[in-house]
Amino acid sequence: MPVMLKRRLIALLNGQQAGLILVIVVLGLILTLFSGQVMDRISGHMQNGFFNPNNLLQIASDASFFAVMAVGVTLVIITGGIDLSVGSIYALCGVTTAIFLRSQPGLQAKDPSFIPFLASAVVCVGIGLLCGLFNGFLVAKLKVHSFIITLGTMWVFRGIAFVTSKGLSINMPQGLTGVFKATLGLEKGQYVVPSLLMVGVTILGSIYLARMVAGRHVYALGGNVEASRYAGLKTGRILIGVFALSGLLAGLSAFAGASYYGAASCADAQGYELFVIASAVVGGASLSGGKGTALGAMLGAILIVMIRAAIRTLHFDQNYEQIIIGTSVVIAVVLDQASSKLSARRLARASRTGGV
Repeated sequence: MPVMLKRRLIALLNGQQAGLILVIVVLGLILTLFSGQVMDRISGHMQNGFFNPNNLLQIASDASFFAVMAVGVTLVIITGGIDLSVGSIYALCGVTTAIFLRSQPGLQAKDPSFIPFLASAVVCVGIGLLCGLFNGFLVAKLKVHSFIITLGTMWVFRGIAFVTSKGLSINMPQGLTGVFKATLGLEKGQYVVPSLLMVGVTILGSIYLARMVAGRHVYALGGNVEASRYAGLKTGRILIGVFALSGLLAGLSAFAGASYYGAASCADAQGYELFVIASAVVGGASLSGGKGTALGAMLGAILIVMIRAAIRTLHFDQNYEQIIIGTSVVIAVVLDQASSKLSARRLARASRTGGV
C-alpha cells in the first residue's frame, strides 16, 4: 500500500467520521442478518434482501440528492448559520428548468445529447445560485439571523415554484432521464450516475474546505466572528459565498433529481431541508459553527437513508420514521456537545500541565 494512501486511511479512521463509518457498517450488518432472502426480478436467483447490488445502489441514489445539498448546507452551518430554503430552491430550480425545456422544441430530443444537457444544467444551477446569492445578501446586509431570512425565502421560493408551474407536474425530456439512469455497463436497473455525482461533489467540497484559503476562512468565521473581523476577513462576502454555494448545490441536486425521476413539481423536496440539515448534523457539523466536513455530510445522508430503509426492511411501522430520525439528530447534537466539552477540558488540562 502506498505511503500516502496509508496515511490518508489512518487519518480517516482517526478523524471525526470514524464513528459514523462504524455506525453505518454496524447498521449494514444488522440489516444484512435480519433482512432475509428475496428473489431478484431479473436473474430469478435468491439474494439477501439488503446486501445486494440493486438495493445498495438504490440507497446510494436516494442519498445522493440529500448529500449534494447537505454539502452546501454544511458550509452554511460551519459559519454558524442555517439554510431552511434548500428544499424550496430545489423545487423552484426543477420546475423552472422543466418549463424552459418544454418551451424549446429543439431540446426535446429523445436521445441523450450534450446541448440539452448543458443548457438545462446551466439554467437549473444558475437559478439555484441566484437564490443562494439572494439569501446571502439578505443575511449579510440586513444583519438578521439566517434562520429568519431562509424561513421567509423558503415560502417565497416555494410560492414562486407553485405560481410558475400552476401546481402541475412537468415532464423532463427522455434524453436527460437516460443520462441519469445510465447503467454504465452494469446490469439493468443499477443506476450509478447519481452516486458518482454525490462522490464528486463530496470530493470537491472536501478540497474546498481543507485545501483552499476560502475554505479556511469559512472555518475561521464560524469559529470566532470577532477574531475574523479583526484579522481583516470580509465576513459579509464569506456569508454571501457560502449561501451562494448552498443554493448552487441545491440547483445541481434538483437537476439530477428531476432528470432521474423524469418530472418536476412545485411539491418536490417538501421537507427535504430537515433531512439535509439532519444529514449535516449527524455528519458532525456543529450548529454553533466552526466544525463540519463534506465527507461527514455525505456519510450523514447515507446513514439517514439507511435508517429509512431499515424501517421498511425490518417491517417496522413507518409512522415511527420521523421519531427515529429526529432522535438520531438529538443524539448527534448531544454527542457533539459532549465531545466539545471533553476537548475543552483536555486543552485546559494540557495548558495547566504545560504551565507547570
